[in-house]
Amino acid sequence: MNSVVIAVSLMVLLSLVRVNIVIALIVGAIVGGLSAGLDLSETIKAFNSGLGNGATIALSYAMLGTFAVAISKSGITDLLSNMIIKKVSANPSSFGFIYIKYLMLTLILFAAISSQNLVPVHIAFIPILIPPLLHSMAKLQLDRRVIACIITFGLVATYMLLPVGFGGIFLNEILLKNLIDNGVNAVSTQLPIAMSIPVFGMLLGLLLAIFFTYKKKRIYDISKILEIESEKKEINLFHIFVALISVITALALQVYTNSIILGSLAGFIIFIVAGVIKANQTQDFFTKGLRMMGMIGFIMIAANGFANVINSTGAVETLVSSVVDIIGDNKSLAVLLMLLVGLFITMGIGSSFSTIPIIATIYAPLCLQLDFSVMATITIIGTAAALGDAGSPASDSTLGPTSGLNVDGQHDHIWDSVVPTFLHYNIPLVIFGWIAAVYVF
Repeated sequence: MNSVVIAVSLMVLLSLVRVNIVIALIVGAIVGGLSAGLDLSETIKAFNSGLGNGATIALSYAMLGTFAVAISKSGITDLLSNMIIKKVSANPSSFGFIYIKYLMLTLILFAAISSQNLVPVHIAFIPILIPPLLHSMAKLQLDRRVIACIITFGLVATYMLLPVGFGGIFLNEILLKNLIDNGVNAVSTQLPIAMSIPVFGMLLGLLLAIFFTYKKKRIYDISKILEIESEKKEINLFHIFVALISVITALALQVYTNSIILGSLAGFIIFIVAGVIKANQTQDFFTKGLRMMGMIGFIMIAANGFANVINSTGAVETLVSSVVDIIGDNKSLAVLLMLLVGLFITMGIGSSFSTIPIIATIYAPLCLQLDFSVMATITIIGTAAALGDAGSPASDSTLGPTSGLNVDGQHDHIWDSVVPTFLHYNIPLVIFGWIAAVYVF
């Protein structure tokens, strides 16, 4: 069996039985390296050399968590939470609950979509927006799994479909470039159309999650939420003003420099200069920030080591090439196998952006050989790369929602974020990607 399949399967299996994801990544990397023929020393060396690639991400998330705690102290996000709680209390009828529930879901979806283009902060909005809303969600007895599905949809479907912000990077700078480099005569206007059917599958998965799978009420311990986010905070208008200036400054710097670290640091310094936070309180804020976002950082560091071992084995190319021997002239089987291989690779690497260069070099010539149209080729490679991003334990598309929803310890990363998003998005992506490539394009 291919070492990529072994490593990813073992990592996922360990995660499902609630082994810590960092441990699962390390064990999966070691077993994958050894099964590919590397000795233990070579495997550990490859793992260690990949760890540095995640250091910047880890520090970014630590600073982001610190900034999020500072914003929470200002009370700006509590305005929205208090407004929702008041409406819940004033409208105890079932209609009032339903109205407020779906209004909240719509606002969170809009925030997730906007984070990819309109305000391109990616997952940075989650630890700022979501924790103050947990009390409101508990009052509504809203299942947090549906929130995880909504956020992940906004993060992934948006970059797959809209060629602006992160979508511009995914579609035009990475997917289109690799298609052209490998002999596919694609143009930028074709990409959103080709990806629309797989994204439609994701939309159906989202609607299924909202109106069926996680429609029932779920009870959370409000006392645990209040330990993290108090029910009533004194609203100070000056603090609100400082928070707005801080957020705008942080956003502008992040967009200009492409650095979460610099943006978060600048925003945090504004709080200190304005006197909202005292200089001797910074240690406490940083510790709380690490508690909120630190685990994501460690997971991303371990994930980079895992991905480096997988790439060092050469088994990714072997796995992709082996598809050619199985396919023959069966175009229907070819699409299915290419999508499934893409699922394994992306779940292992944890990033669809990094998967495209790996699979495009073999998938593009194979699609040309099998006489697939340009549109079908775009659909196959784009969907194969994006597959797994929504359901990978090491993807920021699942880690991000968990960081906001689990601040009180009542949201499990694997069973409440990874499994729901895998079921509702990866399965529809395979089905609708296959339909689009075989029957539509």
